[in-house]
Amino acid sequence: MLNLIKDASYRCNDVPFGTIEVKYPPRDTWNIQAFQSLKEAELAAIRASAEHYERSAVFGRDPYYRYFKKYKKSYPVAMQLESLLLKGRPFPDGQPVNEIAFLAELRTLTLLGTHDVAKMKGDVTLFRGTEKTDFIGMGERTVHIYPGDISGKDDAGIIFSMIAGADNRTCLTDESSHIVYLIFGTDGAPRERIEQVQNLLESYVHTLSPDAAMERKIY
Repeated sequence: MLNLIKDASYRCNDVPFGTIEVKYPPRDTWNIQAFQSLKEAELAAIRASAEHYERSAVFGRDPYYRYFKKYKKSYPVAMQLESLLLKGRPFPDGQPVNEIAFLAELRTLTLLGTHDVAKMKGDVTLFRGTEKTDFIGMGERTVHIYPGDISGKDDAGIIFSMIAGADNRTCLTDESSHIVYLIFGTDGAPRERIEQVQNLLESYVHTLSPDAAMERKIY
């Protein structure tokens, strides 16, 4: 079971942070067809609702978009949405447990992360660092957190940040079955937004795997 702790640097900002921890049963029990139908319906709804898409109208006042802009970075969810809507690129298929997170991001415009709980070492601590600190990101790239960046670490080191994303050690593989979906909060994002994302994630997981065991928390 994942145990998540806020250190003093995170607690003083009163920013909510959500998780959905899932233990998936064997893949031969999954209802891939039901999830595929759900995904197609959700993507159709996203495309229909954004027929006259303008970034300023959708993201102009969004606290997540402003957070990334503060660090002179592009908000990845905005890039994913525009890739789908404006560039006609396909939705990333192939790994349903990851597709759940991507789909929830597009539906809610909220930043998520995915990690393999079995690869974590000890408790996970949420913190906001005071300086740039390197860690090994996905693809074994050296990345770093920024001062004030919402980040997490376990006993073996940093495993995620809002800006740099997930680490390489705890990222998902095809064999991952004990998974945590992280719902990042940020300054100005209400707790209700985290709860809405949790509700959506639960519905997606249940569609894919009705027998999956889930636990949700907001910290």
